[in-house]
Amino acid sequence: MFSFSKSKPATPTPDAPVVTAKSHEAHPLDALTHGAFSAHTSGERMACIREWLASSPSGEQLQQVFKELSVKDKGAAKLVREKLDDIKRSKTQATIALEWADKAQALLALSKLNLADALAWQRDAAKAGAPLSKEPLAGLKAQLVERVRAIEDLQHRVQVQREAAVLLAQRIEVLSTKPWADAQAAQAALATDVAHWQSEAQALSGDANWPSVDARFVPQLQDSQAQLLLVWEAFSEALQLTVAAALDASAPLPQVPVWADELRVARGIPLEAPVTAAKPKVDPEVRAKASSLVRDTLTKLEQEMAQGHGKATAGVANALRQALKENARLIDDKLEAQAHTALTAAGELEGWQRWRADQLREELLAKAQGLLNRPEGQAVGGRKMQDTLRQLREQWKTTDQGGVPNHALWKRFDDACNEAHKVVEAWLEKVKAESAEHRAQRLALIDVVKAWAEANRVALDDDWKGFHRVLHQFGDRWRESGHVGEKMFAELQPLWKAAIDHAAAPLEALQKLSLQARHDMIDEAKALGAEVNLRIDAVKALQQRWQAEAHRVPIDRRHEQKLWDAFRKPIDEAFNRKTAEREKAQSALSERDRIVLDASKALQAANASGDAQGIRSAMAALDAALSGQRQAQAAVDVATSEENKAVAQADTAQAATENEAVEAASDASASTEADNAPAAVAAPAPAPKRVVAMRGDDRPGQKKEEPAVAGRPGKFGDRKDSRPTGARDGARDARGPREFGRTDERPARGGRFERPAFGDRADAPRLGDAAFRAQRDALEQAQMALRKLAAQAHGEALTQLLTAWETRDAAHMPSAQELGNRVNPAVRSAWIKAVSQPASGDASTALLRLEMAAEVPTPAEHLSARRMLQLQLLTKRNDPAPAQTWTQDAATVWSAAFDAAQVRRVQNVLKVLLKP
Repeated sequence: MFSFSKSKPATPTPDAPVVTAKSHEAHPLDALTHGAFSAHTSGERMACIREWLASSPSGEQLQQVFKELSVKDKGAAKLVREKLDDIKRSKTQATIALEWADKAQALLALSKLNLADALAWQRDAAKAGAPLSKEPLAGLKAQLVERVRAIEDLQHRVQVQREAAVLLAQRIEVLSTKPWADAQAAQAALATDVAHWQSEAQALSGDANWPSVDARFVPQLQDSQAQLLLVWEAFSEALQLTVAAALDASAPLPQVPVWADELRVARGIPLEAPVTAAKPKVDPEVRAKASSLVRDTLTKLEQEMAQGHGKATAGVANALRQALKENARLIDDKLEAQAHTALTAAGELEGWQRWRADQLREELLAKAQGLLNRPEGQAVGGRKMQDTLRQLREQWKTTDQGGVPNHALWKRFDDACNEAHKVVEAWLEKVKAESAEHRAQRLALIDVVKAWAEANRVALDDDWKGFHRVLHQFGDRWRESGHVGEKMFAELQPLWKAAIDHAAAPLEALQKLSLQARHDMIDEAKALGAEVNLRIDAVKALQQRWQAEAHRVPIDRRHEQKLWDAFRKPIDEAFNRKTAEREKAQSALSERDRIVLDASKALQAANASGDAQGIRSAMAALDAALSGQRQAQAAVDVATSEENKAVAQADTAQAATENEAVEAASDASASTEADNAPAAVAAPAPAPKRVVAMRGDDRPGQKKEEPAVAGRPGKFGDRKDSRPTGARDGARDARGPREFGRTDERPARGGRFERPAFGDRADAPRLGDAAFRAQRDALEQAQMALRKLAAQAHGEALTQLLTAWETRDAAHMPSAQELGNRVNPAVRSAWIKAVSQPASGDASTALLRLEMAAEVPTPAEHLSARRMLQLQLLTKRNDPAPAQTWTQDAATVWSAAFDAAQVRRVQNVLKVLLKP
């Protein structure tokens, strides 16, 4: 059992054995295990177990100690379990070794041993896990290998004898084409070779392993022996007849043409020209059929040769030979010559293929021998060695197909592969042992999962995430339990699936309910998103319910992500719809935002220029844009331009009317009573009303016709109407335009200037997010730039002041504006006078007073003088303090001679005193 909650301790395993002894009594197995159960630490306990295992205890004792110790100490119990596994493995290997030893002895007892069975014994024993490197299997394996080697050597000698018989027959045939005297001279040596061949053949047939030789080798040897004896007897008889004919002219001539012609010449008989028998006339239809058969076979052979099909070429060549043998007398000479040429080429190709096959066999043999001659760092593992040997044997089998096998190379190749297979055997033994151990681990894990499942039908403290985490840990342990074979895995996997499914059943049931609840919440989210007015509180509550469900019940991450996307989609669409509506509502404010953005960009450009005056002007322009003055001025400019345009149109209309009246009066007679009748003159059009900036409410449906009246803000808590109407209405106009960042009146308390009240912007539309952030960033950077410029100017003024003191030149004295508002023109004039005159006086006391006025520390060597001066000042109660006379003290310093050692002290003082 394992504990999955910190608040609840793990319950004991039901299957754990209960020790009947009391805690103060010694364990019954403690004496047997050399005090392992009474040891206080795990290290001492493991040492006792190792000492006890060295005494070779029995299997029953090991089982009993393992059962008791597995509850108390898993590490020490592992040593006992390994010992049990070794004993089990040894017993298993002993049984397997006995079984395969009986099979090997049965094979060795056979008079006729099958090579395939002998080779299969070694392969099957290795697969079964038999200890081939141990006795008695090692000795039996060596006997089988030696027996197989003897049989293969015997078969190889049969092939050698066969080839020797062919060579002897060829020698006899060659002698029959030479003079009979040469044949008679070589007869003795040839007879010795034939006799030796006969003895070798008899030795082969009399070998003890001859019954085990492959059945195809026995007739080969017998056929070779019969053919050789037949040729030798014919040769001997023909030679005896030739010798007798040479001695006696009346003796008959031999059947050998060369020897008969030689004897005729010796007897003086002329040689007769060979008479060629006339070919009988053949039916043209039969001749055409034979020619067609040979030509078709020849064409097929040429095609196979062109395509390089070696195996098919041999078969087609044999077919062509048979066709020529049957139809040679029926075809013409040209076709017969073509057939013989093709057969010659096919023979050359077959010989080349045999040579190429031997080359490939040599390469495979070198690879097999190289498997055991690798350096230590490049040794081949068991799995790779097994695959390599299998591939090499398959390649050898492919090479042997369609060609003549080379048994000598095969024997060497097979020996090299068998030697390399020892690595595979050792690896298979190791794999089998590891597989057994891994199987035991997996079975133990299945038992642990079953026990945990029975004890945890619900999650502890409703911690289903911890429950899910434990199941995942079980799965990880199963995957990390080591490799087992496919057959064993197919046996264990259903057991594992049943155990883990039983353990996960409560969580799966809860997950089904959770999925249904989440689908219901998705439907609720769709309903909320479809409403016209989005209810934020309902959305928040629904999201909190979703998060609570997600934290309570874990499900697959991908499935959970899909459900979350489906839940979030309608809510996101509703918020996007609301955002679009808000942006649409704010589109009416785009003109004011644009003006504020332009003013902010202008202020940013001024900040980058480093011009303090330009920055202040840009700040004033931005303040005007924020307060709405630029919009009002723009509206006034538009109204003025419209008014001027209307006045111009009215003047034009009036002038046209007057011209018409003058023309009418000139056409009338002089006696017309025009003076008495008033002229009908069109009244001029009234001038359009001047547009005045109005304060309005930007809320929908709210309008205000009265012009905006600027009001002066009062103190906090004052009513708007507490002041007189005239004062309230005229206060703003009386003050006039204000300066950015300052007011004309001081507050009742404190001397700090206040930022202008927001009365001018109170009814202005709200800025958009981009415009608000732009103006805020621009103002912050402007203030920072002004502070930086002020500090830079202060440093430059201080440098100029020290330069004027050093050079005694008043031209280097900074201006009053550069010195700041703490130095008035009278003080600057006194400083100029002090610098212009020759140096005189002592500045040590004045410098101490300056440091006291600036409240900066004095160097250690002048600290005593400063304390003395402070005591003197305490006695002069009516004298002004150093903070009031620092300008005169500074003039005293300028009057004294320049001292490079005091420059740092003067600079530290003036940094504070001249700071604006």
